[in-house]
Amino acid sequence: MKQKIFLVSAIVVSFSLTSQAQTKDGGISQQMLKEIQQAQTSSVADKALFNAMASNKIDDLAQNFSKKTERDTYFSVETPKQSITNQRSSGRCWMFSGFNVLRANFAAQCANDPEMKDFGGLELSQNYLFFWDQLEKANLFLQGVIDCADKPMEDTRVRFFFKSPLGDGGTFCGVSDLVEKYGLAPAEVVPETFSAENTSKFNQLLKSKLREQGLRLREMVNSGKNKAAIRKEKQEMLGVVYHMLSMAYGAPVKEFTYAFKDKNGKVLGEPQKYTPLTFAKRIGADKLNGSFIMVMNDPRRPYHKTYEVDFDRHSYDGHNWVYLNLPMDEIEALAIASLKDGRKLYSSYDVNKQSDRKVGYNDLNNFDYETLFGTTFPMNKAERIATFDSGSTHAMTLCAVDLTADGKAKKWKVENSWGYDAGQKGYLIMTDEWFREYMFRLVVNKKYVPEALLKEAAQKPVMVMPEDPLFVADE
Repeated sequence: MKQKIFLVSAIVVSFSLTSQAQTKDGGISQQMLKEIQQAQTSSVADKALFNAMASNKIDDLAQNFSKKTERDTYFSVETPKQSITNQRSSGRCWMFSGFNVLRANFAAQCANDPEMKDFGGLELSQNYLFFWDQLEKANLFLQGVIDCADKPMEDTRVRFFFKSPLGDGGTFCGVSDLVEKYGLAPAEVVPETFSAENTSKFNQLLKSKLREQGLRLREMVNSGKNKAAIRKEKQEMLGVVYHMLSMAYGAPVKEFTYAFKDKNGKVLGEPQKYTPLTFAKRIGADKLNGSFIMVMNDPRRPYHKTYEVDFDRHSYDGHNWVYLNLPMDEIEALAIASLKDGRKLYSSYDVNKQSDRKVGYNDLNNFDYETLFGTTFPMNKAERIATFDSGSTHAMTLCAVDLTADGKAKKWKVENSWGYDAGQKGYLIMTDEWFREYMFRLVVNKKYVPEALLKEAAQKPVMVMPEDPLFVADE
C-alpha cells in the first residue's frame, strides 16, 4: 500500500515539474492553449472537411475540377520525339536527363549522314556510368575525410561528409566529367540490374561501409601515419567499394561490339568494336566540358553574377557546379533559342509543387489548398528557397515550348524519366506561370548564348556552400 502511495506521489510530482517546465517563456502555457482552442471555429463545413480528409488524399480533395478540362497539349515549337526512359526507384534523374540530351544530339547528327539517315534511336546504359559515378563519389568522400581529418567531428565540413558519404543524385556536371573520363555504353550492352533500378538498400550498405572506412582514415591521420600509408589504405578501401559495386551493378565493360540499327531493327553498316571512350567519341559526347554554360534562377542573389557550389561535384578532381544567375525572362530566351533549333536541354525543377502526376500537367492552380484549410500560402520564390520550402529536386529534359504571337512562352513540355505510362505518355506539361516559380537550373549549349552572357559566365564565381537551402534538396 505504501508503495502505491509513493508511486502516485511520484507521478504527481513529475506532472507538476513537467507543467512548470513547459510554462517558461516561449512555451505553450495553459492560458495560451485555452485561448487557441477558444479561437477555433466549429461549423458543419469543418466537420464535413474533417470527415473527408480522414479518409481521402489531400490532393484529391484540393484538386480544382475545372482544370481538368483545360489541358492544352499543342506546342508551336517541339523537338523530335524519342523513346521514354524510366529511372525506376532511383535518384538518377540527372543521368537520364543528361543522356536524353546526348542521344537527341546524336540523332540530329545522323539525320545529316547519308549512311545513318534511317537511324532508329539509341538507348544509353545508365548502369554503366552509374558504377563509375558511385566509385568516384566514394573516393570524393574518403579523400574529403582525409583533407579535414584534423578538424573535430562536430565541424560543419566533417559533418557534411559523414552525413551523406554519397548518393544517387547529381547534376549535369557529373555527366560531362564522367563521360569524359569513362565513356559510354549502349543499354543493350550493359543492361540495368535490380540494384541499379532500386538503389535504396545497396546505397544504405555502401554508405555504412564508407563511414566505417572514413573513421579509420581519420584515426590514421591523427595518429601520425605518413601520406603513403594513408594513400595505400584508401586504395584498399576503394578496392572493397569496387567489389561491392561489381556485385550490385556488374563489373564495368572494357570493350564491346555494337551495331547501330534503323527503326525496324535492321543493322546499319557493319558491327564495330568499341571501348566506352571510343563509343562516346562516336556519338559526339566526348567533349562536353566547355561546350555549355549552366544558368540558375535564384532571386535571393544578384543576377548576372556567377556562383560555384563547393563539393557539388561527382569526382574529387571534377568540376563543381558553376552557374550564372539570371532572371527568368533571360533564361526563357535561352531555352527558346535552343528549342527553335531542335536542341533539347537539361533542366531541373521542384517537381512536387502543384503537380498533377496523373495527367502530367503542372499549373499553379491545380490544387486549392487555401480553401481546403482556410488559410493562405503566400511565400514568393525567394522566400521559399531561403526557408527550405523549395529547391531543385528533379531533373528533366526540356523539349518543347508553345509561344504566343509575339514570341512569349505560354507553356513548356519536358521528357520525364518515370516511364511511358506516367503523365502525358512519359511527358510533363507546365504552364509558364508554374515554370517561372519552380524551374531552377538549365544547361545551354554556348552557341545559343549571347556574347555578353558568355562573358558573365566566365567571371570568377562567388563560392556557395553545399548547405545552402537551394542545394540541400538536390536532384
